[in-house]
Amino acid sequence: MTIKTVVWGENIHEHINDVVGRLYPQGMHTTIADALNRDTGIEATTATLQEPDHGLSAARLDATDVLIWWGHKDHGSVRDEVVERVAARVHEGMGLIVLHSGHFAKVFKRLMGTPCALKWREAGERERIWTVNPGHPIAAGIPEQFVLENEEMYGEFFSVPEPLETVFISWFAGGEVFRSGLTWRRGAGNIFYFRPGHETYPTYHNETIQQVICNAVKWAYNPRPALKSIHDAPNVPVDKALEPIEERGPKLHKAGEAGYR
Repeated sequence: MTIKTVVWGENIHEHINDVVGRLYPQGMHTTIADALNRDTGIEATTATLQEPDHGLSAARLDATDVLIWWGHKDHGSVRDEVVERVAARVHEGMGLIVLHSGHFAKVFKRLMGTPCALKWREAGERERIWTVNPGHPIAAGIPEQFVLENEEMYGEFFSVPEPLETVFISWFAGGEVFRSGLTWRRGAGNIFYFRPGHETYPTYHNETIQQVICNAVKWAYNPRPALKSIHDAPNVPVDKALEPIEERGPKLHKAGEAGYR
């Protein structure tokens, strides 16, 4: 069985910036998907901001095991109903991998519940990425440290919730450090944030970066059926209580009536 993965790309800079267009003539999302498809255990397709429903209809998300998200210039154009649809699927068990400037994506902030802000500098400086959790599945086959010669700097403080695990930490030539590979769980869904990927640099052509993303897809995959019941808030009748009880005192709702949401 293959892991059905959708690589979502904002797909703007590739068309308006000559440098990005030359680096990723078919789009960053296609470069990432092509790398994933070299693994026989993954079936990767793409979706973009410009498609109906941003390429993320309810039916497509229901058939998606892992969603990868890259956005930057136009987070605000992602429709709120699509954000809620994606968040619901993560709670049900769909994996989510958020890349680079996707830290400000609506869906990431929705799931984190925090500003997700950070320091940054666009100077093409060296980034040294340290594997600080070498036993983690996302770090499988990744060296102790590796270098990207040109990247955008992200620096602490990164205002996200305390992660379950820190897999990678970055150091930049200007002196800043950043927690660049972090995991969380929301409901039944696994979430991984991975920092590298500024669009004017060839980061997604780097084989080590591609391997991290491939590992992350396999880690984020939840083989269990979607946990649809996570959205339910049933009003349990007195006669259905696990132990015998007597109804006492006034109440707002009649038996079987839905609560306020």
